[in-house]
Formats: sequence, C-alpha cells, structure tokens
Amino acid sequence: MKPANLVMQRVLRGGSAAIAAMIIGGASLSFAQESVAVRAAIVTGGLPVDDPNAAAWSTAAPATFPMSPQVHWPNRIQEVTVQDVIVRAMHDGKQVVFLLEYRDPTQDPDDGAALEFMVGDKKAHFAHGQPMLQVEGGPVNIWFWKHKTDQAVDMTAKGFGTLKAQEHQDVKAKGAYANGTWKIVFTRNLSTDHPDEDVQITPGNFINVAFAVWDGRKDGAGELVEKGSQKAVSSWWYFRADAPPDYSGYMYAAIAVTLALGFQFVLIRKLKKGQ
Repeated sequence: MKPANLVMQRVLRGGSAAIAAMIIGGASLSFAQESVAVRAAIVTGGLPVDDPNAAAWSTAAPATFPMSPQVHWPNRIQEVTVQDVIVRAMHDGKQVVFLLEYRDPTQDPDDGAALEFMVGDKKAHFAHGQPMLQVEGGPVNIWFWKHKTDQAVDMTAKGFGTLKAQEHQDVKAKGAYANGTWKIVFTRNLSTDHPDEDVQITPGNFINVAFAVWDGRKDGAGELVEKGSQKAVSSWWYFRADAPPDYSGYMYAAIAVTLALGFQFVLIRKLKKGQ
C-alpha cells in the first residue's frame, strides 16, 4: 500500500485543482457574453438624456455601421451623403438612451435620422417591415428625428406606404451639430404600455435594430436631395441592454468549494486514523 501521507498529498493537489476549476467555471458562467452589435451597458448616476456632448458618452462602447442607398422602394436613390453611423447606448434599468453620430458636411433644416426596431415575434424586413421573399411582414417601431423641429416622432409601419405617427409619443430626441458632425440622442423607457406598436426592451434579451439618415441639403433646383424613401439605410443588427449583474455562478462555486473542502477534511481524518 502507498504511504498515507503520499495519498493525502495527492488528495490535496487534486482537491485544489478541482476547486480552482470550479471557481474558474463559476466566473465564466457570470462573464461569458455573446457577440452584440450595439450594447447598452447598465449605469448609475443618471443618463445623458438631453445632451449629445455629455462626457458620459465617452464611457459607452461605440459600434460603427455601414450605410447604403435605399433601393427597395421607389423613389430610389443611387448615392447618399452618410457612409456610416457610429452608435452608442446605455440604460439605467428604467430608460435607455442611444447616441447616433455621423459626418454631414452641411447643417440643413431637413437633416434627419431614425432608429428602427422589430415589434413582436414576426421577422420583418428592415424596409418598414415589408414582406419580402422569405421574410414575413410585421410591425416595426421607428424613432424619427428631424433637425427642423429637434424633436422625436414615435412611428409605426407594417410595410411600404403604411408609415404613420402613433397617437402616443414615448420617444424624445435632441441633436447637436459641430465641425461637420451630427450627434443625436434618442431616449425612451425600456417598456411602454403599447406592446403592439412599441418595441419592448428587456435587459439581457436580443432585439433587432436598424438605422436611417437623411441629408437635408437641396440641389441646384431647390429640391431636397434626400427625402422620404430616398435616404441612407442599414440592414438589421443586434442590440442588447445589459442585464443586472448575476453572481449566481460565484454562489454555486462557493458551495462547491465548501463541499470539496469538507470532503478533503473527512478523507484526511480517516487516512490519519488508518496510519
């Protein structure tokens, strides 16, 4: 038979390795995150709901999305001014705020921007929820901002030609222009009393989001270059508002460590008695 002290050493080494694995496993359960295009971190101390230039935005992770001309519905446009949009977001458990930032050489009254979300379980096309090919038509919720009013309009669509403002207006927005760059803040409660029309944002869940931008400049004839369906758009991307921290993985790891230590203690006592 092997000496008892050698057995005890191996028990201790094996137990220590098991404990370390449990701790690491518990940590990975808590911190493993799926890939998210736009992530709204949970914050305390207030949100920059009406300040596109607030210092707090520097703490929010930026995500850049390519933009292209809208070609799914007439009248189409072949070129657009805005080539990409930088998006940041954060929430406090009650409200969510988005910051859209993009280059625009001129500041015009008809400059505009929008966020679009799927509503419910139907997979809607990013072009106003229009049914297309394998994509089932469904309602979309659009948060629209225009420089002329510097306000948001909460809108609904279920396909091309169905866009309309909602009776209730739950979204707020404010823009700021400087050095050829627009920054627009959109704010809304995570949930509303109108689930059939409004996107409901549950922290921890993934939802679809798309973006649109209008350059409100006019051509030589005084006509708007981008208006209505003539705009820069993105496809669908994923958005998630972070859930509150979950420390259950550490709790389970602590329980496992306690049980492992107790097992070692009992086993060592039995080995000592057998010497």
